[in-house]
Amino acid sequence: MHNLCGIDEAGRGPLAGDLVIAGVILTSDVEGLNDSKKLSEKKRESLYELIIQNAHYHIVSFSPAQIDSFGISKCLSQGLQEIMQTLQAKRYLFDGNSTFGVQNLETMVQADGKVSEVSAASILAKVTHDRAIYEQAKKFPHYGFEKHKGYGTKQHVAMIKKYGYCEVHRKSYKIKELREPSLF
Repeated sequence: MHNLCGIDEAGRGPLAGDLVIAGVILTSDVEGLNDSKKLSEKKRESLYELIIQNAHYHIVSFSPAQIDSFGISKCLSQGLQEIMQTLQAKRYLFDGNSTFGVQNLETMVQADGKVSEVSAASILAKVTHDRAIYEQAKKFPHYGFEKHKGYGTKQHVAMIKKYGYCEVHRKSYKIKELREPSLF
């Protein structure tokens, strides 16, 4: 049994796109690992291939419809449990400070920049998330997903105001700028 499985997610906060959770057990060292947010897209893409070749891994994605139905916390909990059932390790370390109710899961704030396995999971999750949102950008070009990756930028909110939601938006996420003015 392997010693450590690192786990991280991408896409928790955006208004559109999938939530992606990745678990990684490295079988060999991979040079250049870091928090995915600190790496260029080109570097993440090249590391993604190296990680796949040098690890046992499992990636779980939840659609916007699933996030709207179950809630983000329930999706995170289910994804974490699936990874822990799929990848056998002595320890499981999740980036952040919440276990989302999952037993036998350790957490560490900023583990994605400190622990190689979590860095690798961060990269797999981010690349998987971004590849999916680029596909959505082709289907729904007027939202600009390729620029903001689903996050609530001014441009994205303006496009939602103009065109409404599309099938990849999380309708359960409340956007202050889109609320009706109060009558009080």
